[in-house]
Amino acid sequence: MGVTYRCVVTGRNGGGHSMVVRDERVATDSLGWTDFWRTTNSPASLTDENASPGSNRLEPPPGGTLFRFFEIPPQDRSMSPAQARKAAAEAFKAAGASHCLADTRRNPAMHITSTIDYIVVLKGRVTLLLDTNQVELSPFDVVVQRGANHGWLNNGAEAALLMGVLVDAR
Repeated sequence: MGVTYRCVVTGRNGGGHSMVVRDERVATDSLGWTDFWRTTNSPASLTDENASPGSNRLEPPPGGTLFRFFEIPPQDRSMSPAQARKAAAEAFKAAGASHCLADTRRNPAMHITSTIDYIVVLKGRVTLLLDTNQVELSPFDVVVQRGANHGWLNNGAEAALLMGVLVDAR
């Protein structure tokens, strides 16, 4: 993808004063994700220096969170339904999330995660597909996704950019 975003992480020094711990560019991976921060438990540690970006996993670790940007590319209308199913299966396998593909009758990329996701559309327009309906979303629209079967469609010509905070849930 070649896109990077700046991520500034703060903390406290030995004297308890606030400071920048890390100031770096974080790259977008081959799945269109830019993971800025990952926690592994709740409550999260304020001193964990190993909560680095780059999980390449769809879901956060058990008890953890993921903070990411993700891109929804324009829909590839040249693919046959069989090719679209194969591409979705390969992408979810690469993200360690084959188990998330459930009812894909409406769209081959529809999936269910055991998470509560706080999603904000930053750029572009997308359609949130659900089992019984769909919702058109524009920049700064917000979705609270609570473990529902869902998928994303981009009928535009440019990639849409969304921000998500994924929280492990039961």
